[in-house]
Amino acid sequence: MKKIFTLSLLITFTYLSFAQETSIPRLEKQGDAIKLIVSDRPFLILGGELHNSSTSGTAYMSPIWEKMRLKNLNTVIAPVYWELLEPEEGKFDFTLVDSMIEGARKQDLKLVLLWFASWKNGYSMYAPGWVKLDQKKYPRAVNRDGESFQMLSAFGKESMKADARAFRALMKHIRETDAGHQTVITVQIENEMGLFMTDRDYCEAANKAFTEPVPGDLMKYLTENRGNIQPEIDSVWKANGYKKSGKWEEVFGKSIADRSNWKVLSSLTEEFFTVYHYAKYIEMIASEGKKEYPLPMYVNAWIKQPNGGYPGKYPNGGPVPHTLDIWRAAAPSVDFLAPDIYVPVDVAKYTIEQYHRPGNPVFIPEFRHGDAGANFAFWAYGNHDAIAFAPFGIDDWAPEDDEITKVYSVLGQLSDLILQHQGKKSMCGIYLDTVSPVQKFELGGFRIEASLGGGYYAAFPDPAARSHRQTSAGGMIFSTGPDEFIVAGKNFRLTFVPVRPDPKRKFIDVEFMDEGTFVNGSWVTTRRLNGDEGTGGGDYGFGTGRSMTSGRLNFQPQPGDEYSIIRFRMYRYR
Repeated sequence: MKKIFTLSLLITFTYLSFAQETSIPRLEKQGDAIKLIVSDRPFLILGGELHNSSTSGTAYMSPIWEKMRLKNLNTVIAPVYWELLEPEEGKFDFTLVDSMIEGARKQDLKLVLLWFASWKNGYSMYAPGWVKLDQKKYPRAVNRDGESFQMLSAFGKESMKADARAFRALMKHIRETDAGHQTVITVQIENEMGLFMTDRDYCEAANKAFTEPVPGDLMKYLTENRGNIQPEIDSVWKANGYKKSGKWEEVFGKSIADRSNWKVLSSLTEEFFTVYHYAKYIEMIASEGKKEYPLPMYVNAWIKQPNGGYPGKYPNGGPVPHTLDIWRAAAPSVDFLAPDIYVPVDVAKYTIEQYHRPGNPVFIPEFRHGDAGANFAFWAYGNHDAIAFAPFGIDDWAPEDDEITKVYSVLGQLSDLILQHQGKKSMCGIYLDTVSPVQKFELGGFRIEASLGGGYYAAFPDPAARSHRQTSAGGMIFSTGPDEFIVAGKNFRLTFVPVRPDPKRKFIDVEFMDEGTFVNGSWVTTRRLNGDEGTGGGDYGFGTGRSMTSGRLNFQPQPGDEYSIIRFRMYRYR
């Protein structure tokens, strides 16, 4: 008996030690930034999302994982399909999930899983056949004329319960098979949910709910947080007298419909109503999943955008940023909202600014794949403390043909530095293209201007490279001390002008300018670039014939057109 008791204690202590050493992935506020913590360390997702069908067959997905590692990703975003996980009601098949986890783990990759279940891009194509075929038990949304959509209704209680049961089974399986490894670090629930072609669901249950008082949990949240509610919600609530109860149109007013300006919030009351009920549906799924394994969970949005600026044109009910507080009230188990971005750069920047709100970190699970998209990653990480960036269709191109391979190579070296500077306003991301070839900002006591183009002087690239017109460029700059910076990038130039010049030491020159790499987080100098190969002309410093009251930095061409990392410090003199 004594031996059994001793063995029991040993097992208990071993389990407790293991649990303490392997805290599950979580979000944590550190200063002004929210960080993803994996294995008790901040983790920056350098991601890519696979095509929708890439993980639907074990043989098809098998070669993907090495290809993703060769692209320098550290995380793959990949779908799990309800219809294949539960092909028969109550019977679960985790073969594809296990294959995915094993394949990623062998390449030392993390996973963000996408739960394609009740909705994917608004529609319900990934629901199992036994759900699709029983429309009485699992009802569809309908339009004003009572015509059925292909989309499951958010008012379908049995649909919600079935989805939640399957998701809970998935999270239980992940906990049992992966908690000790932490391959899976985050989960997305559904994908770009919402209703097309209508301002709301007009099924019988929806019509009844729309004429009833706004639910108590939403009114309680609004009342308790009055003064801190996001302006899009607060403005209409205020305009209708800050009512503490009432029907939807009494509390939020009659909607307007403006199709001429995509930024106008049209059909807003109907959208708030629809969002609330989608969020309640998702809360059931998220809360059930977290009972088994409470990983960070998020929902993603098909965003409001030009040519899709009103509910129904984009999926009505999805987590667009002007509904953030409704999601917080109705779905507290959802940790954050995320945008999918396939729009011009100016709209992409506007969108990210809309999602970067207090309590909502920037997580970009889908971005348009390509050279420009790869360069844009620097801007997202550097300007909005993004915790994740991921081009969609990452399995399209070979590693050697994809600019993201080079971008993630340098971002992988900079990850620790990025995480250290998040929330401190001591770094800036740079994105330039032919539409916006100049970016101006202040950092570290300098007004800095980034300009598209190489600007090589002593070491000209070959004629073919000189004739190539650069269409986009990206990089990052960190203020690491007085007059000291670390810069990464290529194909752009930087100039530095002091915000407050020292009248006694008005001239500026280089103390040192080193090109190098980060190895396991530590700086290793490759070569010194003082003089014309670093600053752009002259025998030394910032060059004869230039203003000696400003500084300049040029990147030198690298083998294989890789990105440079430069560490330099300036000094001032009279």
